[in-house]
Order: sequence, then structure tokens, then C-alpha cells
Amino acid sequence: MVVNGPASFDKVIGKLPDGVAVATRTAAKGPFDVIVAFLERPGDVGARLGSLRPKMAQHCGLWFAWRKGQKGPGTLNENFVREAALAAGLVDNKVCAIDDEWSGLRCVIPVAQRK
Repeated sequence: MVVNGPASFDKVIGKLPDGVAVATRTAAKGPFDVIVAFLERPGDVGARLGSLRPKMAQHCGLWFAWRKGQKGPGTLNENFVREAALAAGLVDNKVCAIDDEWSGLRCVIPVAQRK
């Protein structure tokens, strides 16, 4: 599932294997194996966590992406996303540069809490 993805994200993903589909509407039910949510403001994190957490498969990687280069208090960055995810009971296990404009942090359900 991709939430608020930029138009260029299709190029980043590339060709997907047969049988793999991308949902782009937040109304999609899930569960999903991978979710990538593109965020613009710090306030988006909590709202997205609340709506996306129930859509996660037990082994799902929930990626939160933010624009690179944001600095200072009150900006959206890796530390802000990590703190929100930890408070929601998720743990982070990967960080990456998605492309020249976006960075991402992958959060998962802790192994001990998976069904």
C-alpha cells in the first residue's frame, strides 16, 4: 500500500512481480505486507499510525517517508518518526534514502508481539 506517494514513486518501485498489486487508497482494508506512507508534517505521523497500524500484516514493514533536509525542533525527521512509532508499540529496524528527495524509516511489530 502506498499513501500520498509522489508521482515519481512508480519509477522508484519499478516493475513489480506478477501477482503483486499496489493499493493507493487509505480505505483499502489490508492486511498489507508493505505500507509506505509519505508524510509532510509532524502531525501526520500520529494520524497515519492510527489508521495504518490495523492494516499491517503481522510481518508487515510500515515505512514512513519524509522529505530530506528538514532540520530543527518541530520538523519531521527520523527521530520524530522513531519516537512516534515506539510510542505506538512498533520498533524501527531500517532507514534508507528512498530517492534524492525522500528518506524512510521502516517500522515493524516486535517479534514477541506477533501472532
